[in-house]
Amino acid sequence: MPPWGPLLLLLLCPCVCALKICAFNAQHFGEKKVAKDHVLTVIVQILRRCDICLLQEVHDTKGLATAKLLGALNRPHTSDLFLSVSSPPLGRNAYVEQYVFVYRSDKVKVTDQYKYADNDPSNPDVFAREPYIIRVSLPSTALLDLVLVPQHTDPDTAAAEINALYDVFLDIRGRWRAENIMFLGDFNAGCKYLSKKKRSSLRLYSDLVFHWLIGDSADTTVRESTNCPYDRIVVYGKELQDIVHSATIYNFTRELGLSEAQALEVSDHYPVEVDLDGCERLLSSCSLIGLSLLAACGMGLSP
Repeated sequence: MPPWGPLLLLLLCPCVCALKICAFNAQHFGEKKVAKDHVLTVIVQILRRCDICLLQEVHDTKGLATAKLLGALNRPHTSDLFLSVSSPPLGRNAYVEQYVFVYRSDKVKVTDQYKYADNDPSNPDVFAREPYIIRVSLPSTALLDLVLVPQHTDPDTAAAEINALYDVFLDIRGRWRAENIMFLGDFNAGCKYLSKKKRSSLRLYSDLVFHWLIGDSADTTVRESTNCPYDRIVVYGKELQDIVHSATIYNFTRELGLSEAQALEVSDHYPVEVDLDGCERLLSSCSLIGLSLLAACGMGLSP
């Protein structure tokens, strides 16, 4: 290839090598929390690392807290544009929460959404907060169709709710014929809420088509006195599994140099995150296109 060939390929085929998907239980996220500038600053630092982030434990029926968060994310001197998708208030009785997806509009395209109908006659109202499911396209990973299923379980019914996510999976497959599905959120999937013995009987765990990316040794809690893998990411679909680069916990206490007390003002949970790698596939396709263009222009390959 001529010495300037690689530059031409980069100009023809710009791509992003990874896309980060996060899930963060922001613990009572609402107007009081975002009114504290030092807390909002940390939340913004956390979310700006993510291309799409599921926020849980959101109490924001008026949308004011989410609007202030987006305003802080979309600072005048930044080129990024963050948008959001919010569920309706979900819950039993007076206590309700919302799921909110915050995402970069240049990397994530929301194509559909719906609230799971938690009304199975054999086991009605199994979810304390039923999933609000979104369907997205991620062009930078060449993954044109991905379904994200949020879940924040009630600790006392964690096992039943996680097991019922299999029914959600079947519903999604029947509705959209989706081939790539990601379950994410605070499952309360550990310690006293979900023993290894109880977990082994869950369909989302026993069926090997599902891959748990955050393992049992992970500690997703901020308090030094606890060590529990509550927050999880579970994926289904070969195309999705093939581009999973890494999955981990974001320990913002350590990374941002906070004390435990400062971190607990933000949340008692750490975000979980997965990086999807799409650069290799895109560059492979781009290289073929670029070489064809070079040949067509009579430039050919260098000897």
